[in-house]
Amino acid sequence: AQSEERLPPPPRNKQKKSRNEPRFDVRQSLHRWTGLDLTAIDGIKAHGALQLLAEIGTDMSRWETEKHFCSWLSLCPGVNKTGGRVQSKSGKTRPSANRAARVLRLCAQSVIRANCALGAYGRRMRAKLGAPKAVTAVAHKLAKIVYSMLKHGKTYVDRGAEYYEQRYQEKLVEH
Repeated sequence: AQSEERLPPPPRNKQKKSRNEPRFDVRQSLHRWTGLDLTAIDGIKAHGALQLLAEIGTDMSRWETEKHFCSWLSLCPGVNKTGGRVQSKSGKTRPSANRAARVLRLCAQSVIRANCALGAYGRRMRAKLGAPKAVTAVAHKLAKIVYSMLKHGKTYVDRGAEYYEQRYQEKLVEH
């Protein structure tokens, strides 16, 4: 039964390993552990996926929804309320010492430069909000993708930057 187990495809590109990377094949070990290929998400490499899973684990039942998960990571924009009314949409996130959030932010920094849908989203957010908030916004999206993959066993399919830009233009025309 173990020989019939389907392993993930080989890595997309051969890059020089960092001296801090583990000496074993992390992708295959993660695939055996979770049954998913988290490295299919743009920006998340094998070492980042290992760090992320070491912090959050594979059991997503601790969080009811992806919103609870993102809030736990402190990747949600803050809401300033006084007297029961929202005063301003500051967009500031709570400060966080969460190591999983730090890993997602590092992955988000690399994905903003990539030619993918998340990269196009990150570049649009960077032009609109500035670089730090764009990194947090992309990290928030990455957290939602990771949550849905681990909770529901979904695989991630990137449709590309052109598809994202086309959908964004359609939404602009619609509004």
